[in-house]
Amino acid sequence: MRESIDPLLEQPVGLMAGYFSVAVIELIVFLSCFELVTKYRCWHEIKRGNIAASLATGGKIFALCNILRFATARSNIYDFMAWSFVGAFLLFLAYIMFEFLTPVFQIDKEIAEGNTAVGLIAMAVSVSVSFVIGACIA
Repeated sequence: MRESIDPLLEQPVGLMAGYFSVAVIELIVFLSCFELVTKYRCWHEIKRGNIAASLATGGKIFALCNILRFATARSNIYDFMAWSFVGAFLLFLAYIMFEFLTPVFQIDKEIAEGNTAVGLIAMAVSVSVSFVIGACIA
């Protein structure tokens, strides 16, 4: 398979298409994983006008894309795929830890109820952790 794909990746447009395709697939996969573990339905809450849910989801999207941006510093697309997956997985673990280790309140419950302050802090945590993960994988 690599023999048929590598010549395409030697061309700038082919390489860009490769990075873009992998990035979109990873976004879909990891946003789906986040959707599965949250106690609320992100896109349903956003459709209802829940600003907290949109902040938290937007933070996850930005964080995933930030990790993908750092992963492009790798030498080839295969390393990019591996390191971007590792980075996204670490972000997912950080979210799980943030949700379950916050002793004062339940993050998902507060976001589902529209607590904008919690949505904003969830966004800040996702984005901040993505910079740390990105620095580690670059």
